[in-house]
Amino acid sequence: MSIGLRIVEYDPDWPRQATVMIDALDAAAPGLFAAIEHIGSTAVSGLAAKPIIDLMAAVPELDVVTPHEEALAGLGFFPHDNGMRDRALFVRADDGVRTHILHVVTEASWPTRNQRLLRDFLRANPGDADRYARLKRGIVAAGIGPGEYARAKTALVQELTDKARAEVGLAPVPVWEKG
Repeated sequence: MSIGLRIVEYDPDWPRQATVMIDALDAAAPGLFAAIEHIGSTAVSGLAAKPIIDLMAAVPELDVVTPHEEALAGLGFFPHDNGMRDRALFVRADDGVRTHILHVVTEASWPTRNQRLLRDFLRANPGDADRYARLKRGIVAAGIGPGEYARAKTALVQELTDKARAEVGLAPVPVWEKG
């Protein structure tokens, strides 16, 4: 059972929660991850968000994660298939409510990952972060459910991600990877 979609005000404890989990992941699977970072809206100071800590980790190749799935499960992270083939995705839930999502990607793709670029762009551009927060609150106020939430954000997320990529000299790409 899970609760409906909700957006909450920024919680200044989110970065600490992310750091605690990053340390736990490194301890549970020593040497597996080349890097782990806090991504998503909870990683942008002041940004309203779904209260779910998103993390992104880099590995040499995705298949190196499989032998470590038991260690990840020990921290409550279980594989989740959402149709994207360019990453391994693990979800942690407490009492059926998602608390963390771990996106595992290749080291080769790490520097150009949209989620990392968008996070950095929103941190540097508070006006755009405010636009994003207003949109998210509007989506929830309109009664759009969790299954349609991402789709309802697509136009603005694409616009902001295109700006973020342009700032670092990268061409635009679709924000939602194909399955």
